[in-house]
Amino acid sequence: MSYQQFAYYYDELMESAPYSHWVEYFKKKSLKYEFEGNRVLDLGCGTGSFSIRLAKEGYAVTGVDLSSEMLMIAKVKAEKENVMLSLFEQDMRSLEGLGEFDAVTIFCDSLNYLLTEEDVLDAFHSARSHLKSGGLLFFDVHTIYKMQHIFLGNTFGSNEEHLSYIWQCYEGEWPDSVEHDLSFFVRNGTMYDRFDELHIQRTFSADTFAELLKKAGFQLLETTADFIDGDILPESERQFFIARKTS
Repeated sequence: MSYQQFAYYYDELMESAPYSHWVEYFKKKSLKYEFEGNRVLDLGCGTGSFSIRLAKEGYAVTGVDLSSEMLMIAKVKAEKENVMLSLFEQDMRSLEGLGEFDAVTIFCDSLNYLLTEEDVLDAFHSARSHLKSGGLLFFDVHTIYKMQHIFLGNTFGSNEEHLSYIWQCYEGEWPDSVEHDLSFFVRNGTMYDRFDELHIQRTFSADTFAELLKKAGFQLLETTADFIDGDILPESERQFFIARKTS
């Protein structure tokens, strides 16, 4: 998924995103599962908000994204923050030549942009090929409940003076998928420029993700929801997975 013009306003629109929660989740679960090393591959890194925070915690972070626009912004942000961040434009389904890592992260529902089980399986295989033996994979995705009851059929919007948007959610072609139809209005002097983008996301059941992890050579260690330890409940909105690369 290339974010095109959306990339330049992404951080402003995501300013309330719980990046610090993802960092604390990663640190807490790394300690629980005796994470060794500090090399982290962050897939779907976007504009680097999570990657930069993780690097500030002392991890050696490599960020990967399919959007060159997102990566350009991440590079500028890392330089401003005086953070060392390696960035690569690649598809998470077919990673090449990035080296070996102690952990792979796929946070902020980046995996939801993969629309088939085959795509997700390819991403898991690709992540595994860049993990050391016993390395950990962390990811989160939207739940089916969120796709069907929070997104589907709803409209969201903002009416700020310099940037407004209308975000409409329609049923997608795939089961448990949503088409996000986005229209942005950006102030340009006394006028507003409009641009439109379509983003498609899909999710699967926790059992399906568990099956795909097993096929890709991972041992599933834990599933939780909404940054809270415990089972995924019927109305949970975000499900988390931790898996270990088997030998």
